[in-house]
Amino acid sequence: MSAADSAQGGAPAPRDPEKPRVTLQVALDFVDLPRAILIGKEAVAGGCDWVEAGTPLIKAEGLQAVRELKATFPDRVIVADMKTMDAGRVEVEYAAKAGAGVVGVLGAASDSTIKECAEAARNYGCKLIVDMVEVADPVARAKQAEAFGADYIAIHTAIDQQMRGEMPFDTLKAVAEAVSIPVSVAGGINSETAAAAVEAGASIVVVGGAIIKSQDAAAAAAEIRRAVDEGVRIETTLYKRADASRIRDVLEQVSTANISDAWHRRPSLHGIKPLLPGSHMCGPAVTCRTYPGDWAKPVEAIDVCKPGDVLVIDAFNSYPAIWGELATHSAKVKGVAGLVVWGAIRDTPEIARMGFPAFSSLVSANAGEPKGFGEINVPVTFAGQTIEPGDWVVGDDDGVIVLPRAQAVELANRAMDVLEKENRLRGEIDGGKTLSEVAYLQKWEKAR
Repeated sequence: MSAADSAQGGAPAPRDPEKPRVTLQVALDFVDLPRAILIGKEAVAGGCDWVEAGTPLIKAEGLQAVRELKATFPDRVIVADMKTMDAGRVEVEYAAKAGAGVVGVLGAASDSTIKECAEAARNYGCKLIVDMVEVADPVARAKQAEAFGADYIAIHTAIDQQMRGEMPFDTLKAVAEAVSIPVSVAGGINSETAAAAVEAGASIVVVGGAIIKSQDAAAAAAEIRRAVDEGVRIETTLYKRADASRIRDVLEQVSTANISDAWHRRPSLHGIKPLLPGSHMCGPAVTCRTYPGDWAKPVEAIDVCKPGDVLVIDAFNSYPAIWGELATHSAKVKGVAGLVVWGAIRDTPEIARMGFPAFSSLVSANAGEPKGFGEINVPVTFAGQTIEPGDWVVGDDDGVIVLPRAQAVELANRAMDVLEKENRLRGEIDGGKTLSEVAYLQKWEKAR
């Protein structure tokens, strides 16, 4: 992350020193307790006030996670993000006995469950936070939760929603104005948005990925602490999720391997190889289907492309070549971002010298003739996959992968999440651990 402040984007005014200190909470959303404790220590050193045992951590490690966090951080409030939906009294009781100072119940739970949780919190000396995730009317439900005895309201944009580019600030502002108890906010908060969260009414700012995926969680926490305390926007290239208007920014940073990992090991277009090592391309597809050796429609498709598009040509994985140096020169002048050909291209030295990202299944010295058969901007199917016009295409040394237009924003954001997590693991390896250790392979090998 950059430490440079930005006055762009309507940065909020500096915090009023008369107002109470905003609580900074780190969400330890891990499935491995040793890593949670390690990064928790860094986050507390950087200025985090509350330490959250995230739901994945509690599910993986049980309430022992809460016990060990409390033992490690005796002077910090431990938040147990139980996401309780039923059996409220029991879950609050045992979370409190394990050391939780704040226990979470879902606002979508029944009235009786929330009331039971509030009573149990009073009995066992902890506080209750009611999470509005997936609540249809969070303002109305927040008012009810306050009446039921809640101590805090949580406005939470779930991870799966974040991947679709959603943010919580409008809901946060409405709820903060409607209740008199403190409101927390969680969901994609980073150094650029932390101050805006406070401006929108948050008394507790919950940060997960922007701290726990950083190679230096202490420095990341300190930067967000400063953003909150001074009311400044500190720019970052990571830990933020794009909407449709920013998808290219994300896809230019991630690899096809990141996308594949994020997409449940989605295969690339098998048989398609890059001409130029080190090239990277991304853009929406303009598709073309042509017959073997017929280069008329591929050349005409250049005229259809807009700057930043990727031209995808189905030439039936056959010879002779349907693309060469002059077509490349025309495409580059037009601003085309790259080329994918299920078939043959030629003039490869000239294309390489132009630095144009070209991917193909074949290379051939001889070209065919322009006969005019084929279609432009129709679905094409090759290498076992269908590419629709407007799908996003990403290519690098590992090959080409296609993101369906309807899923592109989510998949791009999930790929960025993979990249961010790998950055943290790389840092732990640099610190002396092996890959098998940082991946906890023995613990998580599938039971046989």
